[in-house]
Amino acid sequence: MALSTAPLTPATWDAFAALTAAHGGIFGGCWCLVFHAGTKGGTFDERRARKAALVGAGQTHAALVFKGGDCIGWAQYGSATELSEIRSKKAYDASRGDDPAPDWRITCFFIAKAHRRAGVAAVALDGALRLIGAAGGGHVEAYPEALEGQKTAAGFLWGGTLGLFERAGFAPIRKIGLHRWVVHRKVEAVTG
Repeated sequence: MALSTAPLTPATWDAFAALTAAHGGIFGGCWCLVFHAGTKGGTFDERRARKAALVGAGQTHAALVFKGGDCIGWAQYGSATELSEIRSKKAYDASRGDDPAPDWRITCFFIAKAHRRAGVAAVALDGALRLIGAAGGGHVEAYPEALEGQKTAAGFLWGGTLGLFERAGFAPIRKIGLHRWVVHRKVEAVTG
């Protein structure tokens, strides 16, 4: 069955919430909130409600991947203001120099266990880039892991891999961790 993508909206919330709840809220109950400022802490239900409120207000974005009617993964993206928290932030800030803040960030992926290592992350990334283009495009950053010299389970590669982003046309800018890179790509606005 072919995969498709759709934005995270109130209309797709139930599919997103079903996948998230089936996996314990993702990474210890995160509900894909860790990169939003001021969203740390709270119970599973409180975090679920916070995420639902952000979705309802249009203040959180993701490209959801569907197989039939089931959401099987996503790529979270948003403005640098919306997603102000990133992994290795101290190293990022110290190494940024005069680089301008990105218009958009792609901060994390989640793929259902049964669909990992099957190309779902690439579909999610493509969907996020298309949604960014439809929203006006701009400078996009992400913070993937280089896999050379390390063994990492697929479930822990929530920032994506350097190879995934390079295949999608991103260029590495600088390292901000032992294996973590800042990558960037310009996405043109899509009109019509």
